Amino acid sequence: MSILKTGTSRRTILKGGAVLGGTALVAPHLFIRRASAADYLNAPSGSTVTFGFNVPQTGAYADEGADELRAYQLAVEHLNGEGDGGMLNTMKPTALKGNGVLGKKVAFVTGDTQTKSDAARASAKRMIEKDGAVMITGGSSSGVAVAVQSLCQEMGVIFMAGLTHSNDTTGKDKRANGFRHFFDAYMSAAALAPVLKKEYGTDRKAYHLTADYTWGWTQEESIKASTEDLGWETVAAVRTPLGAGDFSQYITPVLNSGADVLILNHYGKDMVNSLTQAVQFGLKDKQVNGKQFEIVVPLYSELMAQGAGEAVKGILGSANWDWKLTDPGTQAFVKSFGQKYGQPPSQAAQTCYVQALLYADAAERAGSFAPCAIVEAFEGSDSLPGIDSASNKGFLFDGMGNGQTLYRAADHQCFKPVLVVRGKESPKDKYDLLEVVEEVPAKDVWYEPDNPMFAGGDLGQCNNGV
Repeated sequence: MSILKTGTSRRTILKGGAVLGGTALVAPHLFIRRASAADYLNAPSGSTVTFGFNVPQTGAYADEGADELRAYQLAVEHLNGEGDGGMLNTMKPTALKGNGVLGKKVAFVTGDTQTKSDAARASAKRMIEKDGAVMITGGSSSGVAVAVQSLCQEMGVIFMAGLTHSNDTTGKDKRANGFRHFFDAYMSAAALAPVLKKEYGTDRKAYHLTADYTWGWTQEESIKASTEDLGWETVAAVRTPLGAGDFSQYITPVLNSGADVLILNHYGKDMVNSLTQAVQFGLKDKQVNGKQFEIVVPLYSELMAQGAGEAVKGILGSANWDWKLTDPGTQAFVKSFGQKYGQPPSQAAQTCYVQALLYADAAERAGSFAPCAIVEAFEGSDSLPGIDSASNKGFLFDGMGNGQTLYRAADHQCFKPVLVVRGKESPKDKYDLLEVVEEVPAKDVWYEPDNPMFAGGDLGQCNNGV
């Protein structure tokens, strides 16, 4: 079945046969309480339950949005018992059996965020009010994620964030009804700093070009803090509008700034355009301050590398996940995704697929789709090994492509290994553009909930919507 077209909000269900469930790492957490239809908003009364997939089908992040929709459709197929089951076979622990969720088949509706907060809120609101969506998931912009997470908290449904990297999503703008699987800007900076020190030394002058919204701001703040701790000097930090297209007016001043590193806090097509234009301006071939000029892109992926082409060679950055990892969960997902779509999945696809399965599993464990029951299922008492912290409590899972991962109860942020990646000099094909330089363990990117970069927010109480 094809993915719904842009702008539609039509109820869709995928049906099929049974699929094998995963082998449990530990016994699944099971909750006895079952909420009645009067206890929460959009309680399903028929044979199906509706998920709302809200992704950028147009705009600067549309490529990521298209891959997210592919992943969501695959997740629905696997939840309903179609295909080979993908990560249902590797997820540990899991209460899912590949026969729907709580005896109901999963249906879905879609919306286009347009990478705009107002449009994203409007499409999410429509799916909740008109289509009866019991949860909303998706997005490739932190501005969108913060806006939709707030809406879901107000209306009383769960928000399973898609690709959102701003510290604010689970920092000052965190909400009890919201959950993020993707890593954040602080983690990128913590993972990158030792590699930047090793590769480029401690005496550097950095020039930042930064997407002018919540993600860019917190990415710039995080990478500045980590590089200045190394001894780097920040020469300038210039904000650029989302979807600028032509970055030449922002790159030209870099040439005469005295900087010997350009840090591009850009994502999606903006990253593709700014990096390509920086290379065309000859920055990578320059010698400044007696050093080879370098370009760093703190967050990028194989999908963006395809757009940047030759320009990505040698560029360091961080990633949430990469399809070339060899763990069983990654291999199962890549196989399923490749068989269906004829290409490897992006990190956006992986995190969205995982979020859909995690929500479904939490509902199955809780015995209810009620938001407060879902929250309780995620706010467990498990701990991530190797981290001595009172805040190291939550729901621990494995087998989904990132190793052991903790959904921390204190802020609903996932903690897991972070990848430092580099553009390959001699790729095999257009899907083999990045090499993993280091897989940084979760303990090295850990921070406490009261870290100053995440301060000011209040998780608050869950909202069932009635």
